[in-house]
Order: sequence, then C-alpha cells, then structure tokens
Amino acid sequence: MFRLCQRAVFIHKQRSGFRFRLVFPSCSSYSTSQVRLGVLQRVSDKYERFLEQRFPRFYILYRTLRRGFQLLFEDVKEVRRIKRIMRSNNIHHRELPYRDMERLLLFRRDMIKAVPLVVISLPPFAVGLVFVLMCLFPRQLLFRHFWTPQQQRKFQAITHLKRSKHQAEILNNLVWTIPHVDKWPRRTLLLSLCAKIQSGVHPSVSELNAICEVFSGPPLGMQYLAPRHLRSLGSQLPVIVWLPSFLVRRRLTTKALDLLYLDRALDSLGLDQLSDEEMKRACDLRGLSPSHLSSSQCREWLQQWLQFSIQVKESETSLLLHSIAILTLNYPPVPK
Repeated sequence: MFRLCQRAVFIHKQRSGFRFRLVFPSCSSYSTSQVRLGVLQRVSDKYERFLEQRFPRFYILYRTLRRGFQLLFEDVKEVRRIKRIMRSNNIHHRELPYRDMERLLLFRRDMIKAVPLVVISLPPFAVGLVFVLMCLFPRQLLFRHFWTPQQQRKFQAITHLKRSKHQAEILNNLVWTIPHVDKWPRRTLLLSLCAKIQSGVHPSVSELNAICEVFSGPPLGMQYLAPRHLRSLGSQLPVIVWLPSFLVRRRLTTKALDLLYLDRALDSLGLDQLSDEEMKRACDLRGLSPSHLSSSQCREWLQQWLQFSIQVKESETSLLLHSIAILTLNYPPVPK
C-alpha cells in the first residue's frame, strides 16, 4: 500500500530558453512488515491448532522444540553480553557475579552435550535422521531447553538415581584409603566420619572442616587418587568417566574449582536473593535432588553447604567432590 505523493514542478533555465520538467520525488510507502507479520502469525496459529487437534503428540514435540530454540537464543544473547563484560573488564569467568557465572557454566555444559548432534547433522540430507534421533534419544542428545516438563522430572530422577548408586562406592573408597593416612588423629577423624555416614547419620559442617587437610595431600588429594576412585567421583558430575584417567582428573579439577568459585559468588549474593527455582537448580547442581524436598529444606541444605564450601581451599578440591556424596547421602535427616 502506497501513499499518493504530491508532484512538484521545477523550472530549469537553460541556454535555449526555459523548459518545464516534471519531477516525481521518491514516494514513501507504508511499511508492510507489520502486515506480513500479522498474516504469518495467523497462519502459524492455524497450523498449531491443526497439529494440536490432529497430531497431539507431534504438537507437544513441536512446541517443545520451538520453545527450546527460543530459550537457546536468549542464552546465546546473554552469554555474548557476559563475554563482552569479561573482555571489557579483563576478568576471568570465576570473577563474575553468581547469576552470570551460573548461566555461563550451564551454557557450556549444554553446548558440550549438543556437539554429537551437530556432528551427526553435518552430512547432506541428515536432518531427517537428526529429528528421529532427537525423538528416540532425547536425554542423550538434547538438553534441558528441549525437554518437556515431564521429561525434565524424569531425566532428573534418572540422573540422581545414577549418582546415588555410586555414593556408597565413594564412601567405600574413603574407608579403604584410611589406613594410608599418615597421621593418627586425622585417620581417627576420617574413620569416625565414615562410620557415622554409614550408620545413616547426616554429618555436620564442623566434622567436615576437621578433615580438610587430609584431602590436600596423599592419599586423597586430586593428584593422588587412583583411576577407579576418580571415576566414582566423576559419576557425581557431568564428566565422561571412560576417558583416560589424566583427562578425567583434569576435568574434575576444573569443575571442582568452578563450583568452589560459584559457591563464593553465591555466598556474596546471599541465599535470600534466590528464587525457589534458582534454589532448586543450585541444589541439583551440587548433587542434591530437590524433587522431594520443600523450599525450606533446600535452603537449609544450601546454607550448610556454603558454610562448609567457603572454607575449602583450592588445594582441597578433592574434599569438595567427595562432599557431593557425603552431604547428600543421608539428607534429609530422619527425625528421631
């Protein structure tokens, strides 16, 4: 749709005399973008209603994927903003505020998980295969943005079930290592802690702080853990445990340091600033399943975790990894 423009007459004087010339200036037009968007929106709404009525299962998948790409696009914009802040201020990601650091770490974890799907989609005409694989293996190939609420609850339960299966193994590895602890008082404290946990009692922060030094050197420091011990710890975090042991050790050290600085940023922010959703996500990130816990229980556990974590040194990150099992195995405590 165009608007009628006024014609202007200009008189140009030339050597041969006067000549009249009609000039039509450039006409401005009404923008058609809004009209097109309105038409596309109506077509999209009709298409969605058709899918919802005729193919309800496919409609759920379609809506999930559409929302997933919207959330992913928002994450990309936020991560670009965070990266600009890091470059302009010349800071490491471990110096960021809590929410920015958490978003960046979660985005990296999601992108690493999406790499196999990207590789599979590289060959020509592989889009159909990728779509089929996404439907058949959503937990292995997709991440949280592309899961339905039911899938999120189901996959979170599967993840925590796998974690819980290895927690007893982590505790047994600690018990087997006790005879190799050099000083008798440290050995006694560690043995008392393991016996208490095995009897079903939730440990206190003071008991964990009392054994910090045991995890800074042999035999429980990160550089001294056996490959089997490393792989049991890797089951508590998103780490590929079948890689060579030196790579598993490096990945665990990096993730433990990221978690340590994330805890310090959370302590600076304060738990009172977190919403219920953020609090449950924080518990899940630290190994505790929030699905059957109330908001007050999540807050209580996070307070205990932070009281312990902010006193851990960088050389004691092995204790931080072990504590994912130690502090979650018997929580919430059974009332007497």
